[in-house]
Amino acid sequence: MKSFTEYLTYDVHSRRAFVNITPEVRKIIQKSGIKEGLCLVNAMHITASVFINDNETGLHQDYERWLEELAPHEPISKYEHNKTGEDNADAHLKRQVMGREVVIAITNGQLDFGPWEQIFYGEFDGRRPKRVLVKVIGE
Repeated sequence: MKSFTEYLTYDVHSRRAFVNITPEVRKIIQKSGIKEGLCLVNAMHITASVFINDNETGLHQDYERWLEELAPHEPISKYEHNKTGEDNADAHLKRQVMGREVVIAITNGQLDFGPWEQIFYGEFDGRRPKRVLVKVIGE
């Protein structure tokens, strides 16, 4: 069994965004040469997420609205975490709901997805570079 590791960096210029990272992950899998195995994609920051879903604008708007209802950014004074001088407690909570990482099967050198599935980087406290780990293992 072999493994291949690469890091992606995203610098989202807004506080929140969803970025389709499927094309970059596909390139890494091709570069790895692994034909059968697993691909782990992990957001390496506690205010960002990686998740799988449909690449549909309305769904992304629904996520944005739903997450803001669950953990509104303001008023920032309502969060204990923000009393440390931070203003991103809501981002930590949003990340917890959306998840830290995904694992996708690799079959015949390709992501083995269901219909419409894509990989997304979810940013909840942007405006600075953050890394995403992509680790491919298999043969």
